[in-house]
Amino acid sequence: MSRQSEESTQSLTQAGAQSEYSSEERTFLLHLARESILSLLERREMSLLTPSEHLSEARGVFTTLYSKGILRGCVGYPAAMLPLHRAVAETSRAAASEDPRFYPLRLEETQHLKISLSVLSHLQPITPEQVEVGRHGLVISQGARRGLLLPQVPVEHGWDRLLFLEQTCLKAGLPPDAWRTAVRIEAFTAESFSNEDRGS
Repeated sequence: MSRQSEESTQSLTQAGAQSEYSSEERTFLLHLARESILSLLERREMSLLTPSEHLSEARGVFTTLYSKGILRGCVGYPAAMLPLHRAVAETSRAAASEDPRFYPLRLEETQHLKISLSVLSHLQPITPEQVEVGRHGLVISQGARRGLLLPQVPVEHGWDRLLFLEQTCLKAGLPPDAWRTAVRIEAFTAESFSNEDRGS
């Protein structure tokens, strides 16, 4: 293993071992996500919320929505394209109305809505042997094809490292064993929290 890959893995490990966002910041982001969805469904202007400087830093984020325990949408930005608070607002609205796998969220569903946010670290190159289930999310790409799975996905499905790699390849539209060939494999950690968490 090269020094560069060792340092990349260490930084990912450290990022996954500690919480970057305070309880107040998490509450703010979750409130922002809910307000973004409600203002969309109620066809009204969104209430103005003033973020901290920390929450104005550019970060990748995914918003996942559940209604009565059923997945209703998941949309995100894997790269740090926007200030975090803007990315949360945009992905929340998109998860509620633009995920092509589901029909748009209805207003009555928001009474039982679970909002889960996953704030992503920066992408780092990683070898297949370094991938840790439960810690790393994966991005596998080849040319224009790109697949991403969040760290919690293999845990929820009971996948081992091999299956995690294969499923990320399939997400990219590649053969399941493409990770063994000339593809780009990158990893990230994610700080995930939801409005159903206790003490968050």
